[in-house]
Amino acid sequence: MKALIDKITDEVTAAFKENGYDGKYGRVTVSNRPDLCEYQCNGAMAAAKEYKCAPFMISDKIAETLSGNAMFESAESVKPGFINLKISPEYLAEYVSEMKEDEGRFGCEKTKNPKTIIIDYGGPNVAKPLHVGHLRSAIIGESVKRICRYMGHNVIGDVHLGDWGLQMGLIIVELKERKPDLVYFDENYTGEYPKEAPFTISELEDIYPTASGKSKEDENFKAAALQATHELQQGRRGYQALLSHILNVSVTDLKRNYKNLNVEFDLWKGESDAQPYVPEMVQMMKDKGYAYMSDGALVVDVAEETDSKEIPPCIILKSDGASLYSTTDLATIVMRVKDYNPDSIIYLADARQSMHFIQVFRCARKTGLVRDDVELTHIGFGTMNGKDGKPFKTRDGGVMRLEYLLDEINQEMLKKITENQKSKENLDISDEEAKETARTVALAAVKYGDLSNQASKDYVFDIERFTSFEGNTGPYILYTIVRIKSILKKYEASGQSLPKSALLSAHSASEKKLMLSLSGFNAMMENAYEEKAPHRICAYIYELANAFNGFYHETKILSEENQKVQSSYIGLLMLTKDILETCIDVLGFSAPDRM
Repeated sequence: MKALIDKITDEVTAAFKENGYDGKYGRVTVSNRPDLCEYQCNGAMAAAKEYKCAPFMISDKIAETLSGNAMFESAESVKPGFINLKISPEYLAEYVSEMKEDEGRFGCEKTKNPKTIIIDYGGPNVAKPLHVGHLRSAIIGESVKRICRYMGHNVIGDVHLGDWGLQMGLIIVELKERKPDLVYFDENYTGEYPKEAPFTISELEDIYPTASGKSKEDENFKAAALQATHELQQGRRGYQALLSHILNVSVTDLKRNYKNLNVEFDLWKGESDAQPYVPEMVQMMKDKGYAYMSDGALVVDVAEETDSKEIPPCIILKSDGASLYSTTDLATIVMRVKDYNPDSIIYLADARQSMHFIQVFRCARKTGLVRDDVELTHIGFGTMNGKDGKPFKTRDGGVMRLEYLLDEINQEMLKKITENQKSKENLDISDEEAKETARTVALAAVKYGDLSNQASKDYVFDIERFTSFEGNTGPYILYTIVRIKSILKKYEASGQSLPKSALLSAHSASEKKLMLSLSGFNAMMENAYEEKAPHRICAYIYELANAFNGFYHETKILSEENQKVQSSYIGLLMLTKDILETCIDVLGFSAPDRM
């Protein structure tokens, strides 16, 4: 189903051509002055230069041609040459009715050419608890994955754990100091290693920060950790077995935490999974003359003549032969091409890592690791800051664990929901339902609070504002959905069935405004996919929620005496609810039945 704005553009383009002008000037946009019109075309302003006449001479002709078109309620030429358009209420009702009939898609067609897309969430380092710094990649990545899937693409989400760097060596050395008699440290041992890990998740979460602290103060400890890392990467059996234990214990805990965020991965791969591909990849780069030695390191030049700033070479191996992030990222590309042959790989990572991805992407293309038509994209996100404008911290200045942050927001939400129930003297909600509702609304508050901002920008994490039931917040969106559910439930309780008939033309300005908001769904979803921009969906559902609430406050829906009119109102509410729920599902959260 073609987007309404595209249908309007087609008609205006035809009018330009009919009057002897180039059709390229017929592009239509949503009006930036909704008090004057609903859509506008500024093409006559640009066309006037080509046709050497006053803009209004062109806009007058176009408006006159469109005035007899059944699509428009009005088409007006406004000096110096703007074309202001209002859609016909009858045409709009027909369009929205057609959306309503297309259940689940609402006029948004799936792609005819599905791509295989891998989303790399730039996951956490193992053996460390998730903290607030991991929030954005998880939330944004999950939404981008869902957007791509909604548009019909084959999407594979990969957590991409950090499990191959110095932190592994640090853990091994610290564990050896604590439990030196473990069989993993006996180089002469040839038997099977124990299936049970020699530590719990709590112990592991203490081992890493202790080891990290020691390495900063004790040069010998750090040297031992570097040696352990090197031996692990060279395949030492005992250390490989410990790595397996670390991964199993960590991943079990990570899965629990990510589940609380409603984030799922198809793959739980790590940097270690790409290591078998490193030797052959490095040898190929050497054999084909791409890689050379520079100051003891193996590098590939990735600078281009058109660069306006210096792009350093991509380092493939350090002077001691150890891998870097660039090495594992390149080897991971080799692995993904072999296993999935993707058309696109999207990386979620802090915007400050942009140079790293420029180097890796250029190196991958230059050395032929990917086809020329494979898209490599870095979605660089900004920082989540506290009210002081600095990176979000705990009250004592530490980095807050993610589960503690979510628990704090859950408690804040439960308090507000309990107060809301008391104020309405509606005490039939059980404690368990109140807690579950609080968890649902709290997750919406966190996710919407993040996703409503453009990913590349920093934003202030304000719990008080995010959990508010008013304004541009997740709870406000959910409250709107719950309000619609309540009206539909009362309508059915009166003995009537939910209607399937077409919608009538709008009976008021607020009803038409709601229909106009609904009609923009498919164009918005296509735009959100093209830009990989969840904030487009947030802006849309906030506008839609406002349009609905404006209609609700001005319209007596359940007391409307004309059954046909009431049935149309109910049909409009059903479509609004379905589109809002579809959008929040794509954003990665859901709505309760009541609040």
